[in-house]
Amino acid sequence: MPDVLGKLRFSSGICIVKWDIFCNVVDNFGDIGVTWRLARQLVAEHDQAVRLWVDEPAVFAPLCPQADPEAESQIQQGVEICHWRKDWPAAEPADVVIEAFACQLPEPYLAAMAARADKPHWLNLEYLSAEDWVAGCHGLPSFQPNGLQKVFYFPGFAEGTGGLLREDALAEHRQAFQADPVARRAFLEALGVELEAGALLISLFAYENAALAGWLDALAAGERPVQLLVPVGRVLADLASWLGEEKLGAGAGFRRGNLSIQVLPFVSQDDYDRILWCCDFNAVRGEDSFVRAQWAGRPLLWHIYQQEEGAHWDKLEAFLALYCRDLSPAAAAALTEGWRAWNRGEGMGTAWNALLAQWPELVLHAERWCREQVARTDLAAGLVQFCTKRL
Repeated sequence: MPDVLGKLRFSSGICIVKWDIFCNVVDNFGDIGVTWRLARQLVAEHDQAVRLWVDEPAVFAPLCPQADPEAESQIQQGVEICHWRKDWPAAEPADVVIEAFACQLPEPYLAAMAARADKPHWLNLEYLSAEDWVAGCHGLPSFQPNGLQKVFYFPGFAEGTGGLLREDALAEHRQAFQADPVARRAFLEALGVELEAGALLISLFAYENAALAGWLDALAAGERPVQLLVPVGRVLADLASWLGEEKLGAGAGFRRGNLSIQVLPFVSQDDYDRILWCCDFNAVRGEDSFVRAQWAGRPLLWHIYQQEEGAHWDKLEAFLALYCRDLSPAAAAALTEGWRAWNRGEGMGTAWNALLAQWPELVLHAERWCREQVARTDLAAGLVQFCTKRL
């Protein structure tokens, strides 16, 4: 990697160092979505030199339309994107090495890390969770047989954790956009969306979900018109089945009762943020879109990634307990049952009508929760402080 910044320059008292972030693409865009956001922020806001290793560049490319999915190495938005091949090329380890979501580093790279006179900071960036044990494990070291020390770094929603990915001034940009109806309408029109007067605007980004049909039935039969925006993704097969269509693609549009449905093209991360900001309610999945929906300050519905033996339910319940803490009993019960119904695959129609009965409180709470989280140190800033302040 070119020594563009150099290790001996300083910015605001923090040493500028080189970072290697490794991402093994596991679930479509989730893992790469998080690491790409992190890499961009480290460069743009903290002047760090970042190399992002991706084992499936073709999955990365849709997140960055300017990227070349065939390139072995390329610079995008100040980040060096490298193809992580099984036949590992010789590469000098960085000063900070992030092993995202417990992916296994190449053995030759580990050996090169151990051979460095000044050992790199080695962190395992863990998946996001609101469970109580996270704060106790955040920052704990693990000594490795090769003499290196690996630290477990946990994102989180509470003090004592690593925080959430959030760019500087994101809240201000979001609020300015939401306060500008002209900008909102122009953005949606560029996507081919014409706003319907008085309609509730909802985005849907989910895994395959048996509960979708019941929810769509309730939306179509509801008193208030609903516009449903569905970015291209895994839920399209279930949507097509409900519509009686063989296959759906970007640009498709349908109306059933009081429900209007429009399939959107895959968009960049920044444009997906704006879709979330435009909508009154956002159904999201996994980790990256889950966090971004919280920054939108709107009520949301989370489709958590399913794990073996139902381990994901503990994570879901832990977040619900934290998120619902300041809600009235009625609103907390409605939100909790809505999320449970969505994730167990049944009962979403009844749950949706219960959510609508608590709508004003849920809207106010979503904005309040966003402000609380914005007040915490963001993940990228915390990582920089953790790894470089001693220098």
